[in-house]
Amino acid sequence: MSQTELRSHDGQATTVSEKAITVLAEMLRGRLVQPSDPDYDDARAVWNGMVDKHPALIVQCAGVADVITSVNFAREHDLLVAVRGGGHNAAGNAVCDDGLVIDLSPMKGVRVDPLAQTVRAEGGVTIGDLDHESQVFGLAVPMGVVTETGIAGLTLAGGIGWLRRKYGLSCDTLVSADVVTANGELVTASKGNNADLLWALQGGGGNFGVVTSFEFRAHPIGRDVFFAFVIHPGTGSDAQAALQFYREWSQATSDEISSFAILWHAPEIDEIPAAHHGAPIVVYLAMYAGNPEDGEAALQSLRDYGSPIADLSEATPYLDVQRFFDADYPAHEMRYYWKSRYLNELSAAAIDALIRLNEASPSQHSTLDVWQLGGALSRVPPQNTAFGDRSAPYLIGIEANWESPDDDAVCIEWGREVFRALEPFSSNREYFNFPGLYEEGDQSVRDTFGANLGRLQSVKRKYDPNNLFRLNHNIPPSDRSS
Repeated sequence: MSQTELRSHDGQATTVSEKAITVLAEMLRGRLVQPSDPDYDDARAVWNGMVDKHPALIVQCAGVADVITSVNFAREHDLLVAVRGGGHNAAGNAVCDDGLVIDLSPMKGVRVDPLAQTVRAEGGVTIGDLDHESQVFGLAVPMGVVTETGIAGLTLAGGIGWLRRKYGLSCDTLVSADVVTANGELVTASKGNNADLLWALQGGGGNFGVVTSFEFRAHPIGRDVFFAFVIHPGTGSDAQAALQFYREWSQATSDEISSFAILWHAPEIDEIPAAHHGAPIVVYLAMYAGNPEDGEAALQSLRDYGSPIADLSEATPYLDVQRFFDADYPAHEMRYYWKSRYLNELSAAAIDALIRLNEASPSQHSTLDVWQLGGALSRVPPQNTAFGDRSAPYLIGIEANWESPDDDAVCIEWGREVFRALEPFSSNREYFNFPGLYEEGDQSVRDTFGANLGRLQSVKRKYDPNNLFRLNHNIPPSDRSS
């Protein structure tokens, strides 16, 4: 009998009969994609162009029944499993070599209840899909800042966006979720049912099963908001002063304001004078979640600072703010390596390090993003969600972004150098939506989840005792050292 070579869930070579694979395909309402299919390369491609993995089987799920069938098949044949929502994970864990991919991307259903102000969304929905359906009712769910991002992975690892200081993280708005667990059972996680699982899904990642749908609380947001977009020189004393001002300003803002200071190199666009093209810059970006006129007044002090290269601030449709970064992160084209550090403070030494490291970037597409935290997201006690500690005032997004495979080594090393250089100014926690390649492994999981780790392991033992779902910031059912 003909056999197909695959990889087991612990990385060993294994085989599955062609007959079993044929039976799997016949059981699906969706489609099974294999390497011999003409669209295989399209089906395995993810957002990060650096990721080039070759799964043996890709199940493009049409609904929950396909997910259950896929999980049962993987468990029964002891296969390595990857779960794909939007396919936007920077580390590329939405696909795997020689294993089975459970692809939720065809599952795009969104239902808004404008009276209850809730939104139900399936596991393949992107931020853009969710925004499109909710904004027509004057509602929004706090999500990330690139609309091609899938809501699933984003939410399960926290979810930080333009509404973070007003309404919290994406995972904070999670009311319930439908989850296919490792034994192939569909369960609902809510405060009234499987509350331990709901808690774990709020920042604990994809460790516990395949989330086929999410129910979120939505919040009012008008069609237009005020958006500040101010560009300053990014070298020497100019950059130091700009970041010092941002530090003082960001510590005194209302919850309606969520902002960044981004260290970058000026792109060649008409809005920036040609003399600055390619030079280091500091960019202030801020959105006011409220009346645009109030927002313009609230953000005026940020705009008044110094002598900016350009001030492109204006009242802007909320959906356009959500799409603001999209063009900078094209799918399948650019190559990405993202890590993160939570800063205990934006000290003078940390500022100097950020400026130096930005100037040294081998790619002008790369950025160092200073995320303003605090506000609503910081007021959730660490034990209330798996996400844990929220006390840091800033998050540094370390984004190595580049175009050519020839630059992989130098750009990844720059990202790692930044990560190392910022260690003295930070806690050891990471934001797992910017995971690098999970190089720190178990240590990062211990550091990030801290006192919540033991409880997370208990939930893992209950819903996935054999660690079927391991391609993530993996929480082992028990200590690996034991």
